[in-house]
Amino acid sequence: MSGVEIVEEIERETGGRWKPSSGSIYPLLAWLQGKNYTRESSNGKSGMKRYALTEEGKAFFEEQVRFGRKFLEKLEWLAPMFVGGFDLGIKQENLRAVRESGRRLVKTFIDLRVALKDNLTTHDAEEIAEVLNSCAEQLDKISQRIGVKESA
Repeated sequence: MSGVEIVEEIERETGGRWKPSSGSIYPLLAWLQGKNYTRESSNGKSGMKRYALTEEGKAFFEEQVRFGRKFLEKLEWLAPMFVGGFDLGIKQENLRAVRESGRRLVKTFIDLRVALKDNLTTHDAEEIAEVLNSCAEQLDKISQRIGVKESA
């Protein structure tokens, strides 16, 4: 595929949630080619460069897929802790809103990680840290309040 086709495929595969810029795709393609993971060919008619995985590239791709799957498996195992998925005697009906909010948070972190890879500014990092610190403080207050209620 060409770089443009790769961008379009990523956008299609992610349901429009991520459309990488050419400024991130072409340096990546150059890096892959430098590692002998891709080979480049030109279309004689249009002069458009096309890229294909080498055998080494296919092995590297499979390794990355395995890594991604392991990461998601770990995330899926940890996610219930964030959304009250373990049955520890908790009234499940009280957790519906919490569970949905937790799912949104996990999805946002996954989406955010992709977006941050090439685009994180110092201001964005400070803003994200501020939001997370505020959230942690609020949750800590609720946790302390609930803990007091239970022991009283």
